[in-house]
Parts: sequence; C-alpha cells; structure tokens
Amino acid sequence: MKVGRAWLKGGAALLMTSGLIVAGCSQSGTTAPMNTDNKQADVRKDISATIYDRGSVPAAEGSIENNRWTKWLNDKGPANVKFVAVPRFESQQKLNVLFASASAPDLIFEYAPHIKNPLIDQKLLMPLDEMIEKHSTTYKQMLQQYPALKKVGMKSDGKIYEFARLSEVYPIHALLIREDWLKKLNLQAPQTTEELYKVAKAFAENDPDGNGKKDTHGIAISLQSGQVVDQIFQATRWVVKDGTVTRNWDNFTAVTDFKKRLFDEGIVDKDFLNDKNGAKAKQDFVNGKVGIYPLQINWVSFAQNELTSLKKNVPDAIVTPIAYPKSPAGQFNPAYANPVQATAVVNASTKHPDAVMKFVDFLVKQETASTLKNGIEGEHWKQGTNGCPEPISAEKRKTEVAWNTDTQMLSSPVLDMKCGKLEMSFNLSEPVQKEGFEMYKKAMQIYSDPNKPYVEITHPEHMPQLPKDIEAISGPLVKPIDDMFVKGILGGKAYTAEQATKDAKEVWEKGNGKKIEEWFRQWYEKDSKNAFLAKDMYEILKQQTSQK
Repeated sequence: MKVGRAWLKGGAALLMTSGLIVAGCSQSGTTAPMNTDNKQADVRKDISATIYDRGSVPAAEGSIENNRWTKWLNDKGPANVKFVAVPRFESQQKLNVLFASASAPDLIFEYAPHIKNPLIDQKLLMPLDEMIEKHSTTYKQMLQQYPALKKVGMKSDGKIYEFARLSEVYPIHALLIREDWLKKLNLQAPQTTEELYKVAKAFAENDPDGNGKKDTHGIAISLQSGQVVDQIFQATRWVVKDGTVTRNWDNFTAVTDFKKRLFDEGIVDKDFLNDKNGAKAKQDFVNGKVGIYPLQINWVSFAQNELTSLKKNVPDAIVTPIAYPKSPAGQFNPAYANPVQATAVVNASTKHPDAVMKFVDFLVKQETASTLKNGIEGEHWKQGTNGCPEPISAEKRKTEVAWNTDTQMLSSPVLDMKCGKLEMSFNLSEPVQKEGFEMYKKAMQIYSDPNKPYVEITHPEHMPQLPKDIEAISGPLVKPIDDMFVKGILGGKAYTAEQATKDAKEVWEKGNGKKIEEWFRQWYEKDSKNAFLAKDMYEILKQQTSQK
C-alpha cells in the first residue's frame, strides 16, 4: 500500500463510484420488472442477513429486524433482505443453532474470529473470491485500492472468506489523570511506573479533593482499568522476543507486584475485584474520587457522558491523558482501534451469491454509510458550519438514528475524507465536548509515537486462530493461571508476585503449555509474513496522518 495520497485517492474514487440500479420488486422476488427501455432489469432476489440485537431499539421504532433502517435498506438496496436477530452477546450459541438446523442466513455479520473461524474450518462458509470477481464492483475496487482488506479476509488456503471494512487508527485505551490534583499537590505527571505508584499514593493519602476526608482512590484497576495497567507493563500473553513469539512471564510478575503494592497500601478500591464491569470505577471517577483513570475509551461518548458528569459534580476538575509511563519492559503505545476489521461472512449454502454481493456493494458505498450513520438530510441532519452533517435535534437523533450502528458493519467512514474522521463527531459548540476534543487531540499526539512499540503483536482480532487440538489445551489453562496472579495481588506477604508466577508456570507446564508455545513459534516462522501485525497498523496510521 502506498503512503498518504493512495488512501486519499482511494476514498475519492469510492465516492465517485456510480450507484446501483434499484429495480422494482415483484411479490415473489424472482420476476424481473421491465425498465423504460423495454429491457429486462436485474432481478431483486430474496436473501437473508443477521443483525445484532442489543435491545437498544426504541419501542416506537419497531424491532431490530423491522424498523425504519431495515425498511430503508430494502427500499433503496438491490435485494429483498430478511433480517434475522442475533443476541449480541450470545451470537455463538445462536449461530450454532441456525447452522445446525440448516437455517443460517445468507450473510452473517460477526466480529469475533473465534466464532467465524470454526465455521470456515467446517466448510460452512463460502470462499468469496469467485463471488467478488463475477458480481462485485465497489468492493472489488476497494480490494484493489486497499490490499490490507484482502490480507485480513484471506485464510491459510489462500482464499478470501471475510468482507472487511476500513477504520481510522486512534487509541482506544488511555491513561487519564486529574491535572488539577497534580497541581494542588505540587506533583508532576508520572514518567515511570515507580512515579505512577508515588503519584497514585499521594492522590489516595493527601486529600486532593480538599474535603478533609481520606475518601479518594489513587488509581482504578478493576476490569478494563486493570487491563490498561497490564499494557503499561506489556503484561500480554505473547510477545516477540529474539525474532520469535514467546510466552510472556516476567512482565506478569512486574505488574502483579505493582498492583499488590497498590492493594496492600490502600491506594485502590479494596473491592476492585468485585467491580466486574468497571461500573464502580466509572462512578467513582465521575464523582471526583479517582485520580488516575486507565480505561478503554470511546472519545466522543466519554466527552458526552463521563466528562460531562464529572464537570457537573466537580466543575473545576481538569482531566488530561498522559503517555504510558516507562515500565521495566519499556514504554509502549496503547491499543488502537482495529484499522481493518473483518465483519461479514457468507453461508456456503446461499442460493443467490450474486444478490448477496450486490447488497454488500450497496452497504460499502459511502452514500449508504453516510445515511445509515447520520440519517436523512433535512429530517435528521443539516449541514453544519464545518460542512459536515449536524443533528437537527439531538433527541430525534437519539430516538431514530443513534441505535442504528449494526447496519454499518461494512461502512468505512475513514474514506469520507471530509467528514468521516472521529474528530468531526465532537460538537465544539458545547464547552465540555470541546474539552473532550482537546483531550482526544492530545491523546493522538502522545499515543501515536512511531518510536514506541505497539503493546501487542497485533490487534486481538488478527491473532491467529488456534486449531482445535491446541485450543483444547489452551482454553482450560486461562482461568487457573489468571487466578494465580489475582492471588498474587490479594495474598499479602504470604504469597508474592514471584510465587504467583512460579505457580502459574507450573500450571502451564503440567497442562502441556509447551505445545502451545511450539505452535505459536511455528506460526510466526511460517505465516507471520502474511498476517496483519503491528507494523501494518503503524503503516496505516502513517498513511492516515499524512493526509492533507
């Protein structure tokens, strides 16, 4: 892929792609209507597609299968689509039932590789190469312009099995700190993990909110907050070392010891382990009781919700992102949004691959993506001062548009050069959103340093799928090993981080973990050149940031 202008030209080309002919529809979906030139038009065929059910559709809007946007897709698109609801967090079970009963839809939208890859292995999903070559226009063009789409969609047999979309590269993890607390206590932003500990300790013990009570937590470490702390120490299961993939142990010792100090000295919420979804940590943050907040972040939503709530509760609060401090393992950039995400596959039993392909082509068009994201011009949005869509009514957008994200799983908003970037989603007329926007700009600067390594081998969705025999070994080892490190945090002086690592290694070795290590070593040696790795993410980041 060429740097900079190639990305820009690709987006422009896609914007210029002509629209699909929307033919009339017969009741059966199999009889072609006649067009004005007395020539037979394309047949609108019946197909089916999954759609995630998150329980988020307002009652007045219908159901996830039948609402204004599924109707719009059928009215404007090239096929008659029956939508099949799949519970968002039970999709594996639902898809297994559908395939077992031979009733799986033609087009299946799914993010998780561990759900899709077994279906590919069982020959239940269709290779897409012929379908794309024979029936595609827009997606075929995208593959030519952005080879990473093919790289991500291709499996070990050299065939494409997944449709993918392009996204902007930006940090989705961050380390936020109360800058006003730093100033009050005459502290500097921590540059190392030892300084991170000292600042967190001061935040917990030196009354930074000035209420005369010892009721603040220095740092949050529950759920995703704890995962961000793990990233600071590069406590990830697999790392590349000396040119090969190796199981990572030392960094887990270091981060467990770090968390243990925080816990033993009362710097963190003593009940953090029971904060299963991070809701308690979020509530403590918005109430002004957490000084350092590591989190997985949606920048616009954070400005609209958490930051807005914090400013209402503590008007003088100032929050800023800081670079990951240097740990014993080094200094890293955080996790990024997946820039090339495989989101759709096709049932091998589909009767109308041509219609499926035309529907996919319709979904990836920028005109379609813009409508599904913003709604109808004049009804849901108007042109803002920046030339981009601006909601006419925030309430109407919330009720009629905002819940419609799962019809956009093949949208590539980053190809909209003018309005598709995340920064355009902030409402700068709102003071708190403007403050959130400044946070986001700073985060892009400090978390996009190409001189710092990416914390993972790649985005989790691009990690290789383990074969069944290796997964059968790996799966049962996860919880016992995780439990060892939790014990290392909570176990006091009687159970050290070093002992936790020693016991975890013993579980690994007794569970035949060496076989997993060998599989990863061979994968990296033989197949990593065809894999989508951290270097590819950096290359796309470079392309996107070089646009003018």
